[in-house]
Amino acid sequence: MHYAYPSRKSSNPPPYLPRSSRFPRLRRSQLRTIALFGLAIIGLIWLFSGDSKHHSRRTISGKPRAVVVTVFSDATDNTAYMKNIRENRLQYAEKHGYGTLLAKASDYDLQGAPASWSKVVAMRHAITKYPDCKYIWYLDEDALIMNPRLKVEDNVMSTSKLEEIMLKDLPVVPPDSIIKTFSHLKGSDVDLILTQDKGGLATSSFVIRNGEWAQFFLDTWFDPLYRSYNFQKAETHALEHIVQWHPTILSKLAIVPQRTINAYATNQHGEQYKDGDIAVVFPYCSELGRQNCAKDAERFSQQWRTSFNNA
Repeated sequence: MHYAYPSRKSSNPPPYLPRSSRFPRLRRSQLRTIALFGLAIIGLIWLFSGDSKHHSRRTISGKPRAVVVTVFSDATDNTAYMKNIRENRLQYAEKHGYGTLLAKASDYDLQGAPASWSKVVAMRHAITKYPDCKYIWYLDEDALIMNPRLKVEDNVMSTSKLEEIMLKDLPVVPPDSIIKTFSHLKGSDVDLILTQDKGGLATSSFVIRNGEWAQFFLDTWFDPLYRSYNFQKAETHALEHIVQWHPTILSKLAIVPQRTINAYATNQHGEQYKDGDIAVVFPYCSELGRQNCAKDAERFSQQWRTSFNNA
């Protein structure tokens, strides 16, 4: 079992091994550390290199301002519940002139990885489909947008809003990760916003600013090496891993209060939804069957329709 957290050093020294050559034998953990350090250096060089001969930066027009991305399970795509979710996304996007990418998990070749990895590919797909969009908002299928008045660019990603709400010097993986969000990070530096729930980083709702860094981040996250690891929570633990080991990613990350974009229907797993929040998520509802998700959404369905009609 591989986990996303840096492993603790053992207090028991390894057995003595004689040298087989004039060079000392490196431990596996040392080789891993050297490899990770090398990747971090390469990432930093890539990020901060200003050589226009090698990096031609394209100006993003911001049309559309945002794209809403949701990936649907194949087995439930035509149910009344899923049609309700689709309509919710399309109405919100139409109101603000946003784009949408509503995909199926089977649209992407994950090469045997769990279906939840499809969200990473779908985000990359959205950048390809809408190369001039400013932001990409991924929202799980088991969620409803509740407040149509709130815009991604104003109420989530604006510099002033981020500086007001982002949580600085916070353990990236609660409760005691030694890796923390940067205390000096400015809102203008943020390209990725995430939330935490009671289990750690949450990937049911997150936003990325489009650009070269976004492509680098998504390609890194989807690296075959991480998909091959037996992470307990697949892409979520892979994300916790790369955030903690790659300063190039941590330097662009802001963690915001959960209810900003990722409030839960109950307080069992995280912060509970309150009227006025932008969205409500039904976490882990599918573990008890898809009908359970539809039941959880039932009490919110009329509410979102009323809110959209009155907006």
